[in-house]
Amino acid sequence: MCGITGWVGFDSDIRGQRDILDAMTATMADRGPDDSGTYLDDHVGLGHRRLAIIDLPGGHQPITVHTDAGDVVIVYSGETYNFEELRTELRSAGEHFETESDTEVVLRGYLHWGSAIVDKLNGMYAFAIWDGRTDELIMVRDRLGIKPFYFARTSDGVVFGSEPKAILANPRVPREVDADGFRELFAMTKAPGWALWKHIREVEPGTIVTVRRDGVDTRTYWSLPVRGHTDDQETTVAHVRELLTDIVERQLVADVPRCVLLSGGLDSSALTGLAAAKLGSEGQNVHSYAVDFVDQESQFRPDEMRDTPDSPFVRDVAAHVNSMHRDVVLDSADLSDPAVRRAVIGARDIPAGLGDMDTSLYLLFKAIRSESTVALSGESADEVFGGYRWFFDADSTTSKTFPWLAFQSAISKDRFGLLNDGLASTLDFPGYIDDQYSTAVNAIPTVEGETEQERQMRIICHLHLTRFVRMLLDRKDRASMAVGLEVRVPFCDHRLVEYVYNTPWGLKTFDGREKSILRKATEHVLPQSVIDRTKSPYPSTQDLKYTESLQQQVADVLAERDHSVFDIVDRQRVRDLLTPPASEIASEQRNQMDRVLDLYHWIDMYSPELQLA
Repeated sequence: MCGITGWVGFDSDIRGQRDILDAMTATMADRGPDDSGTYLDDHVGLGHRRLAIIDLPGGHQPITVHTDAGDVVIVYSGETYNFEELRTELRSAGEHFETESDTEVVLRGYLHWGSAIVDKLNGMYAFAIWDGRTDELIMVRDRLGIKPFYFARTSDGVVFGSEPKAILANPRVPREVDADGFRELFAMTKAPGWALWKHIREVEPGTIVTVRRDGVDTRTYWSLPVRGHTDDQETTVAHVRELLTDIVERQLVADVPRCVLLSGGLDSSALTGLAAAKLGSEGQNVHSYAVDFVDQESQFRPDEMRDTPDSPFVRDVAAHVNSMHRDVVLDSADLSDPAVRRAVIGARDIPAGLGDMDTSLYLLFKAIRSESTVALSGESADEVFGGYRWFFDADSTTSKTFPWLAFQSAISKDRFGLLNDGLASTLDFPGYIDDQYSTAVNAIPTVEGETEQERQMRIICHLHLTRFVRMLLDRKDRASMAVGLEVRVPFCDHRLVEYVYNTPWGLKTFDGREKSILRKATEHVLPQSVIDRTKSPYPSTQDLKYTESLQQQVADVLAERDHSVFDIVDRQRVRDLLTPPASEIASEQRNQMDRVLDLYHWIDMYSPELQLA
């Protein structure tokens, strides 16, 4: 897990511009606090910041192989979980290794198989290879988009990085945001390639981007496959159990302390149980961490998303598996601290507007990092197995839009209400969302003989695995890597995703509940309370002091008469948020205040040139 960046300019003297490459690399220091390295040649510069996980003494990057025809150099971020098997295969084919790192396995694999190496990788990764034999840059991103990867085209090449901030450190890339970029920020459809910034795009998941002197080519090497599913219920459950056991064992491999994120929900509890079983067989206890808020359990109030607090279920799991557990308990002052908000915005490069759900995640990861370097997370199980409430809401599943937007929640309600009327009209959110939905649905393969209901649920599952989950994976990666913590996501193993995606919806819900297969496959490691618990998403504080703090900070923003945030939001509508007492502020209004504050700090931090007309 690391940060990568680079610059290819076929008509430029990059060797003489080390200061720019060093500045780009320095922006990735939080992602890689353990080591730094660069490679420079006439027309290419590569930068790397390392978080040491595998082969602590021998994994320095960039890694270079010198050939008679030119250097072949890699900068790599992520983990390849099957690197030991690949290394054995490559050694038998005559390849030699100088380190024990998975990065060298990927590079030697490229030298042996070419770009076909991607078909052999199991892991989460974003890497770039400069092939001096052919003067090509090859950029590769993992299948599900677990690791972020961005690039910007220039007049004679590209600039790339794990995060936009690395690209923006190069003076060739302007800090411009246009209407297209801003539209997606509020729409939440996760348009393919979107990166907010006008000149920056994502390397899309499952793709290879090749940069040559004569242009840039993109090839998709993986997409969700459509296959028949003939396994019965018992066989399906057994196969999922076998896959998850193998996945967790692979993802526990590290030369540094490991832990599990535990919320008391089915997903994280299943991983905790499986990890505990594996580590227990080696005479070790699993370490687990949970986020909580002061007085949250005693003062909990059910809402449209959460029926119960997490804490009782966390305690049950920790006791059941005998984990070394720690609760990270946060108060409203922690969550509303402007310095923490700015740290989160700096980590994500965007004003996401998720408020305490972002700041608490960042603070949780910061606390974990003092004791562990690798954490397993239950992220994406809801997308894979069908866990969200809107999967079971008739209005959401039958509406002709993204189901997470159709379902009425604090995040989906009134997302555009604070915008200036002229801007809202220009951005035309309804038309944009309709276009994105149609584009997404039209790209989903049909299955012969599929019933109308199965087709609709396949569409919904596909949208979550290719759109919704990418938003969450980016959030998780950016918040964790901002403090140098590697978060692994076992439910994103492509073998599991492919198998469960092609399982009929009726089988996914065979007991009439969400995530039936996952629950049955992991019940042997779960306490009964978690087996019986309904879905509850990532927690949010219910402390009124948090809302009161937001109101005071928004009042301070309103006192700045000429701030350009009011080119985006309507001043009077923002002022209206200060009138009700905190106890009468609805959840969507609280989210609007978080959005205003995020925009305000983002503008101050990034000084973007807004082209929204």
